[in-house]
Amino acid sequence: MTATKTLPVTVRTTDTTAKPPGKYRQAFPQYAAVAPFFILFAIFGAFPVLFSIWISFHDWDGIGSMTWVGLQQYSYLLGDPKFWQAIGNTLIIWVLSTVPMLLLALVIANALHNATRFRSFYRIAYFIPNVTSVVAVTLVFGSIFSNNFGLLNAFLQSVGLGKVEWLTQPWGIKIAIATIVTWRWVGYNAIIFLAGLQAISADVYEAAKVDGASSRQVFWRITVPMLRPVILFTAVTSTIGGLQIFTESRVLFGDTNNIGGPGNAGMTIVSYLYQSAFINNQFGYGAAIGWALFILIVLFSIINWRLIGGRDNERIARRAARRAERNIAAQKAAQQEEAQQTTKEAADVH
Repeated sequence: MTATKTLPVTVRTTDTTAKPPGKYRQAFPQYAAVAPFFILFAIFGAFPVLFSIWISFHDWDGIGSMTWVGLQQYSYLLGDPKFWQAIGNTLIIWVLSTVPMLLLALVIANALHNATRFRSFYRIAYFIPNVTSVVAVTLVFGSIFSNNFGLLNAFLQSVGLGKVEWLTQPWGIKIAIATIVTWRWVGYNAIIFLAGLQAISADVYEAAKVDGASSRQVFWRITVPMLRPVILFTAVTSTIGGLQIFTESRVLFGDTNNIGGPGNAGMTIVSYLYQSAFINNQFGYGAAIGWALFILIVLFSIINWRLIGGRDNERIARRAARRAERNIAAQKAAQQEEAQQTTKEAADVH
């Protein structure tokens, strides 16, 4: 009788537990949700910036073929007197508008912070110029500063003063543009300053009043130092906006052939960029002007940061060192005075 061999049977077990999805599959819905923004930014934001760098090294009229010129656009830019005139005009208008605007905004914000009645009404009233169309505002101020029939000249003549050729004299043009910028943005900066003032604890002001500090001392020694981050923000944003002034001068002087007014006294950097690229069809040179403006904005932003913001740790350390030096000097002076008094008393005894 033969024995039958039984073969071993292998049982295959199937793993019914599903593998967890990878981290990329888990994050796919989030990436898909934010993808439209990045796609639109790449098309309408990043690509124009990179393309402007590329065409700044070419001679291009916007339609025909590009011609590589390397750094010739930038070399010509440095020797272009019209470009330097535009820089000078822009800086003068920026100073005439930004400095009074920030000071006036700080005063208005302090008054609104201390006001007890109609506070909401004043906030809305001061912010309305910022949301008003800049074209409409410029047209109104153009009638105010008009040489022949302007309201400002009518007022000057009513008080016995002669009329001023605001829109034909270089400084009159700059003052007119600076006034438009100041009127439009002073309320915006005042609201930002007001938000900073409301973040300051009332205990600080109460302690200052207990110590006998006057209103002027409280404003300059407490309010202004504690508002330094807000002042830095408004200074940087005002610098960026002030160096990009275009609409005011463009609407004030509607002549395409003389975009900056008589003698180009109102021609800003952006106005010169617009004239070079879209009127003279020199897109490569216009791109070079744009990147020169970018470098100028970065430079002035760094200057504002160093002058207003700086490094708090370094500033605190310098103040502590100066305070320690004053204390040491006072102690040495007291010791010398005490030694002289002791010597004098000893001499009197003898």
